[in-house]
Amino acid sequence: MNMPFQQSARPIAPQDAVAKVAAGDAILIDVRDINELQSSGTAAGALHIPLMMMQTKADPRHPEFHSDLKTDRPVILYCASGARSGMAAQALISFGFSEVYNLGGLMHWHQGGGEVVRA
Repeated sequence: MNMPFQQSARPIAPQDAVAKVAAGDAILIDVRDINELQSSGTAAGALHIPLMMMQTKADPRHPEFHSDLKTDRPVILYCASGARSGMAAQALISFGFSEVYNLGGLMHWHQGGGEVVRA
C-alpha cells in the first residue's frame, strides 16, 4: 500500500525525537542562524542548515546539496520556537523528502533528554 504524499510536517514528541536520533533512525537539523547557535548551543549531532540556506543545501537537485541528507531518511527539524522549522519542513517536503518532523524549539530537544552542546 502506498503512503499518501506528506503535505505538512508531522509533530514529534521530544523523547521520540531524541530516541530516533540516538538510534541513527533520523537526521536532526538546526535551522537557526549562527548567532543563535553561538548564544544557546545546539543539539548534539544536529546538522546546521539555516533556513535561508534550505534552497541550496537541502534541495537534492542543487550542486551544494548537503551530503549527509537523504530524501528517504526521516528528518527532524527545530529552531527556537518551531516557526522557522515549520517553514524549513515545507521546503523539504517540496524537495521530495518522505518523512519530515517539526520538533519545535531547541528547548523541546533538551526537555526530551537530548544533549545541548556549545557551538
